Amino acid sequence: QVQLEESGGGLAEPGGSLRLSCAASGLIFSFNHMAWYRQAPGKQRELVVERTRDRTTNYAAAVRGRFTFSVDNANKDTWHLQMNNLKPEDSGVYFCFGRQGRDYWGRGTQVTVSG
Repeated sequence: QVQLEESGGGLAEPGGSLRLSCAASGLIFSFNHMAWYRQAPGKQRELVVERTRDRTTNYAAAVRGRFTFSVDNANKDTWHLQMNNLKPEDSGVYFCFGRQGRDYWGRGTQVTVSG
């Protein structure tokens, strides 16, 4: 059974940093498409960043230059989201996503940016 588990959420001050991680388990083949989404209260889930099958990384305009997606050097089924210069509008539940034949979602981790 494929599972995705996020970690690293929490509380940060504006201008601060957090690093999220997503660990996938139960895979036979690694994901060919990975992403981070977020959902703020009362809003739709939105794409933050995606790594596509051809290894292109696409960032949402709101986070470009502040957030960085990476795949773990030691485990390609783990990926990270380094979030710098956080803003209050970055607050929400962050979900990791993977696709390999079908879509898989983590349960989400809360990020709160408040000063």
